[in-house]
Amino acid sequence: MNMLEGAQPPGSKLKIQVWIDFVCPYCLLGKKSLEAAVEGLDVEIEMMPFELREYPTPTLRPEDEYLPSAWKYGVYPAAEKMGISIKLPSVSPQPYTRDSLLVLQYAKEHGLGNEYAEAMLKAFFQENLDIGEFTVIRDVAASVGLPTESLQEILESAARGQRHDKELEYAQQIGIRAVPSMAIGQKVYSGMLDAQKLREVIISSIS
Repeated sequence: MNMLEGAQPPGSKLKIQVWIDFVCPYCLLGKKSLEAAVEGLDVEIEMMPFELREYPTPTLRPEDEYLPSAWKYGVYPAAEKMGISIKLPSVSPQPYTRDSLLVLQYAKEHGLGNEYAEAMLKAFFQENLDIGEFTVIRDVAASVGLPTESLQEILESAARGQRHDKELEYAQQIGIRAVPSMAIGQKVYSGMLDAQKLREVIISSIS
């Protein structure tokens, strides 16, 4: 748990920032846990970008030993307990996520950040789609109502790339090392919290 700099204005709506990467299955599970935790509460949720493996760092391969083992003993039991359908994607090697996260930036500008993040996680972990491919990113964006005519320009925009890099730097500065991680009030929590514990933390931050 780390402390954030700055203070939330008194009387303002509680803002929860959630750092995710679309190739992390716990981000899908953690998002569902958060949705249950905030039910009926007046909070603002913002999805934030985090690249577990930035290019050119090699990404993971499902045919290697690590991923099947991690899913067998970690992901699948957690998903089953939560009643969430999820499957280890067969895409190999796993895609880089910079492009899909650049579109997350665009989705947030349209007030569709949460919806886009949900759709992208489902595309990878429930539909077994290669979310590094432009056509998949475009289709996911369109599925949540985003205009897609300018997507190629967005991915090629130097200004958007610089903004994305600054957001990644900010994550490092406040101690984000894994996903999902959440900033609730002035505190940062890493890893998955169950919905009840998360709700207690959120309510204590509101009051």
